[in-house]
Parts: sequence; C-alpha cells; structure tokens
Amino acid sequence: MSRMRKILVRVLKHDGSEYRCWSANISRQENGLLVLDAEFDTDISHNLMGEIRRGTRTIEYYWLDRWYSIFRFLKDDGATRLWYCNINTPPTFDGTTLTSIDMDIDVVVQPDFSYEVWDEDEFAVNAERYGYSGWEMEKVRAALHELKSMIEARQFPFLSELSSVPSVVNS
Repeated sequence: MSRMRKILVRVLKHDGSEYRCWSANISRQENGLLVLDAEFDTDISHNLMGEIRRGTRTIEYYWLDRWYSIFRFLKDDGATRLWYCNINTPPTFDGTTLTSIDMDIDVVVQPDFSYEVWDEDEFAVNAERYGYSGWEMEKVRAALHELKSMIEARQFPFLSELSSVPSVVNS
C-alpha cells in the first residue's frame, strides 16, 4: 500500500481560538470529500463520551461544502464503535491543513443507528457569546436536519456494510 499523506486538522472556535488540533492521513480525496484516517495520540476525557484511549482510531469524513463532519470511531477489531457528527463550518483545505469552526452541536450515532443530539445548550450560549449571525444559525439547523435524514436513510457513511475497517494509520 502506498504511503498516505499526513495533514494537520485544526478546529477553531468562532472567535478564531484553537479548540482542537491533530494529525491525520488522507485515505481518499475526491469531489470535495476528504476521508482521513487518524488515531488519538493522547488519552482524552470527554464530558459525554467518557474516556477515549490513546490509540483509538477514527475514520473522518469532511465535505468542503457541507456544514458538518462525521467521525467513525472504531473498536480495536476495526468494527464501528459509533459515529460522532460535528456541526461545523465547511472546512478549508490548503493541501497541508484542514481548518473548520466548531458550531457546537453534535450528533452521536450508535451502531444500531439510534442517535442523540448533544450540546444544543452550548450552541445557544455560544450563539450569544460569539454573535452567530442569523445565516449561520440557519446553516447549523439545516446541517442538523440533513444529518438526521442521512442517518435515518442509512446514507453514506452510515452504512452497516462498513462494519470493520483494516488498519491503515501506520501504513
């Protein structure tokens, strides 16, 4: 297998401050879609998901024209643990760095395709704090609606046939 290109992923808050940053490998790039393969390099304590262990692998889907990204968290055997959907601005990609602005709302999808919407309270607080425009708020609500429709219709990448993925992080 050919060596994949490593890039930097940056997630900012609405004021431009960096919220999260990590490295990932591009496994696919076509028609405005970037699919990344990444691995947590540190243990993370998430307020709702609990502990995310160093070495946890994700397959990340970024569309350059959509107001969300989707992370497929994998178990050690490559099976889907869950999908974590972030509402964010459409990312920019300069060839080495992918950057987006976190718009707070998340959707967590279980392998049985049940889902929960998280952080709507954080969205309301940050809309006030950062002064989200009416246009941005409409885009966020439309993105949330689109994600729910994709999940319910089992559209890519919410496919049961993606039950496991071979490791390509260290290829």
